[in-house]
Amino acid sequence: MIETSRTTRRGALVLTAGAMVAGCATRPPAPRTRPAALTLEEAFLGRTVGEGVFSFPIARVNRRFRADLDGRLEGDRLTVVEDFFYEDGETNRLTWVFDRAGPGRWTGRREDTVGVAAVTEDNGLIRLEYLADVSSRGSVTRLGFRDLIYRTGPDVILNEAVVSWNGLPLGSVRFEIRRA
Repeated sequence: MIETSRTTRRGALVLTAGAMVAGCATRPPAPRTRPAALTLEEAFLGRTVGEGVFSFPIARVNRRFRADLDGRLEGDRLTVVEDFFYEDGETNRLTWVFDRAGPGRWTGRREDTVGVAAVTEDNGLIRLEYLADVSSRGSVTRLGFRDLIYRTGPDVILNEAVVSWNGLPLGSVRFEIRRA
């Protein structure tokens, strides 16, 4: 029989408890008060600008960015071009193409997505879930994103996301968007 030390068992308990807590945090929490109505078109149609931060506490990383977005609707297809400007000087352009899949539902693709993103609109909340091969500083990492997009005021839209790797939450994104 293998004997385990008290320290090893305590460490295993801490890791198990941490994994359980992390598992509960796989989605951004909904706002406490019901937000004003919002659709994907309203959020991203036309020119918008935003500022945000990618936070990865384990690695002690807070990567700030600014983005210019330009959305256009043609029939049931919404295309959103995103130009990102990071505080370290890196820039990136990504383009979302969303197709209406029914009332309150869209599918989407971007250059870095793996498969199709699922979008739902419900009670002023937009949920966007997808996998992406994210490039940063010369390497590529497959990450999961679970975004929650909603109004925080008449001219402000907030996009909060939980970012995961292999299902384990690692960080978050907070991106505040305003009309240009």
